[in-house]
Amino acid sequence: MSGDEIHIRDLAEPILTPMQQAARDGAKQFPVDLSEEAVLGEAVERTGLSDFGAEDFRVRLALQLQSVNEDTGLGAVGRISVYRDLVRYAANRLRFEDLLKRHPEILDVEIRKPIIIGGLPRSGTTHLLNLIAADSRLRSLPYWESLEPVPDPQEAPGSGGEDPRLARCEEGYAQQLAMMPLLKNMHDMAPDHIHEEIELQGLDFSSYLLEWTTTVPRWRDYYLAHDQTPHYVYMKRVLQALQWMRGPQRWVLKSPQHLEQLGPLREVFPDATVVLTHRDPISVVASAATMLAYGDRVRRKRADPPAVAEYWADRVETLLRACVRDRDLIPAESSLDVLFHEFMADDVATVERIYALAGLEMTAEARGELDGFMAANPRGKHGRIVYDLKGDLGIDAPALRERFAFYFDRFPIREEAH
Repeated sequence: MSGDEIHIRDLAEPILTPMQQAARDGAKQFPVDLSEEAVLGEAVERTGLSDFGAEDFRVRLALQLQSVNEDTGLGAVGRISVYRDLVRYAANRLRFEDLLKRHPEILDVEIRKPIIIGGLPRSGTTHLLNLIAADSRLRSLPYWESLEPVPDPQEAPGSGGEDPRLARCEEGYAQQLAMMPLLKNMHDMAPDHIHEEIELQGLDFSSYLLEWTTTVPRWRDYYLAHDQTPHYVYMKRVLQALQWMRGPQRWVLKSPQHLEQLGPLREVFPDATVVLTHRDPISVVASAATMLAYGDRVRRKRADPPAVAEYWADRVETLLRACVRDRDLIPAESSLDVLFHEFMADDVATVERIYALAGLEMTAEARGELDGFMAANPRGKHGRIVYDLKGDLGIDAPALRERFAFYFDRFPIREEAH
């Protein structure tokens, strides 16, 4: 194993750092009330606002809370994290609805010809998004802004003029790195990196995000059984507000969730250029399960990497079956399939193909910005996490590959060595 490769050998039996142990012990002293009354009450207290807009979100919030309360393996740290996220979503919704009341012209803002990336988690979507977002002609969603999309009008900038939302995100990022240092090697959540817009669907309490940090089959099944178009509409309204607050006027967006929501995506963004990345799903499952199992040492009462891998093998299959079923809903003249190995071979050439389809000129300035991003973000910048499929995760690669045969039949994906 080379010096820049890292194998997490204690996934199943974690050896906690003093900080991790202290976080687990400390969280037990502050149990949270995962109830609708507690979550919404704190959001109201935090913002001084009380109008949540349409009340239908309460049904989904209640179901999410029920699902999390049913997750008996979730530890105190995990419960606090969920509580904070739900309070944040509720507070963000209050501020967004208040902004709309004060500025109804926001709904006249046009979201024109966005470039929207979909693809499996860990399939290059984040890298592709951040690469295209380096083009200053495009609007994108930095992580810090996604966490608090609407500023508090009562909150003044910091002493150096810094947005207090960015300052909070930087503080949280530093704490995360101290607590879970290897997350930077797997999925670096730096404050200024470009994030997924389905974070904005959190305001309407409907997305697959909750599945990433909790075991919530009840919520998963509800989400999959219900048309997500209204929640994509809500997300678009938040994008309109963000564009109204600052440009540019053309967006680049991405989320793996779009793979199973191509119908709603097409309905809500009919003039979008849709880019779908494709990678060997065994690598995706192994990478995602390793990342989540690493976080579980603090988040859950006990780590169970094979259970995580089994869940995400099933979840990835659901995503891919929906993609294969609905792929042709997106017309060929406005969509592109990008194979992972081709993207990794020439990143900027892939962007050139996307721009040609999207009718966006590759100017000398844009190419310079893309090249600058590539120079500043070489592959494996923070070291590469490696894994033992069978030993770490209990994955039988040949059996799993057979489950995904339908996907390999549909797209010419290159099998990766396992």
